[in-house]
Amino acid sequence: MNKILHINIFMYLLSLALPGGVQAQTPADGLMMERGQICFAALYTHDTWDEYWEGTLKRTNGNIGTFTRQTVMPMFALGLSDRLNVIAALPWVKTQASGGQMRGVSGFQDIGLWLKGTAYQHTLGSGTLSLFGVIGLTLPTSDYLEDYAPFSIGLGCPDFSIRATPQYQLDMGLYIRGTAAYMIRGNATIERDYYYTTQGIYSDVVDMPNAMSYAATLGYWLFDYTLQVEASYDGLNSFGGYDIRRQDAGFPSNRMNYTRAGMFIHYYPSFLPGFGIVAQGNQILTGRNVGQSTAFTAGITYQFGIWGTRETADAAN
Repeated sequence: MNKILHINIFMYLLSLALPGGVQAQTPADGLMMERGQICFAALYTHDTWDEYWEGTLKRTNGNIGTFTRQTVMPMFALGLSDRLNVIAALPWVKTQASGGQMRGVSGFQDIGLWLKGTAYQHTLGSGTLSLFGVIGLTLPTSDYLEDYAPFSIGLGCPDFSIRATPQYQLDMGLYIRGTAAYMIRGNATIERDYYYTTQGIYSDVVDMPNAMSYAATLGYWLFDYTLQVEASYDGLNSFGGYDIRRQDAGFPSNRMNYTRAGMFIHYYPSFLPGFGIVAQGNQILTGRNVGQSTAFTAGITYQFGIWGTRETADAAN
């Protein structure tokens, strides 16, 4: 049987921000929503690859051809207070391939919920040094097949994460940010009672490897904070798992590593108050048991207040 690759499914969490100190945000960025402010986002990602790594061996597969994953992701960020935010996202994913006889699938993937807080913030020189902490949980929301590489829309396991994000931003708008997260994964349950990793296992329960993600970002606010531009380098390392065997199918607990470079733009048109336009592109540079994918994202954001903003709270006090 020709081997196919299981693609690791990670949501593309984009930085969402609005000018003038009113900002939406995501788990991995350096922004916080004010109390009572909410931002909704609708994002579309088109992700393709025709080469992948079988372990460390890079190859093509005629039974796959060009693999395509499309993701539509609604999400929101809400300011519970100026220093504590909640974020939620639920992606819908569709997969397909240009070659072979296997059919793609579609459906809702894993719902993600995060609590993000400002742990430290201090004026330093001509800028501000901040540290943000995040805890998060993702859970499968539909009965998709996780053991259907590379077409499965997710890994099929719960995922608890802890993240730290330091950032230093100059008053002129230039900033640098780092972030790292450790992901603790629960077991996945597949629809067969025998599988082979480095040995035969009689069970339908798969022990999933934990992982760590990291990123470094250089960004700049332009035109009176109406245009945000970022360049980023990020990666993923799995702790455990095993390589895809020669002439075999991929599996949810494969060891999956990659490095990736990307660009991000968020524009806030003055003629549409509260709205933002998002664009992002990224490219996998190196990998292990993943596809060398090229991805493009476009979307819109909209922010408004739903209860006491800072001004309302100050007046009440």
